[in-house]
Amino acid sequence: MTLDQQIFWGSVFLGACLVVQVAMVVYCSAALKHLGQRYAHSSNWFFISVMTVTTVAFVVLNHTIQVWIWAAAWIHYGVFTDWNVSLYFSMATYATVGYGDVVLNHGTRIFGTFAGVTGILAFGISTAFLVAVMTRILPSHVFGNRG
Repeated sequence: MTLDQQIFWGSVFLGACLVVQVAMVVYCSAALKHLGQRYAHSSNWFFISVMTVTTVAFVVLNHTIQVWIWAAAWIHYGVFTDWNVSLYFSMATYATVGYGDVVLNHGTRIFGTFAGVTGILAFGISTAFLVAVMTRILPSHVFGNRG
């Protein structure tokens, strides 16, 4: 890929992952609202467990989908021909671990950095979402301020 192509396609895949991220946050928020109404009068431990497990499940699903998007990109552009290597590289790059045992050629390195940037942004948004959910759940059900 040329530099322009790497920047363009990296931005496209980053944007697609951002759409997935936002959609999952919106959908999870709606699910939590529904569950909150349904289980509002349940015991504290059950309510907190349902809300926390639901939130974490959405976050994990969200990140899994994004890793698969990047793995599909590597396969599509012929960077990797093996799904095992593609998923491994996607996960290591998305999580910004970067072991270095699988590396990109010169024509895809800039494109590859977009996967890392996607992971940083997605983990930041997910962390903020988890904190917001827990901040809302815990005071009302642990500290007795139901409202």
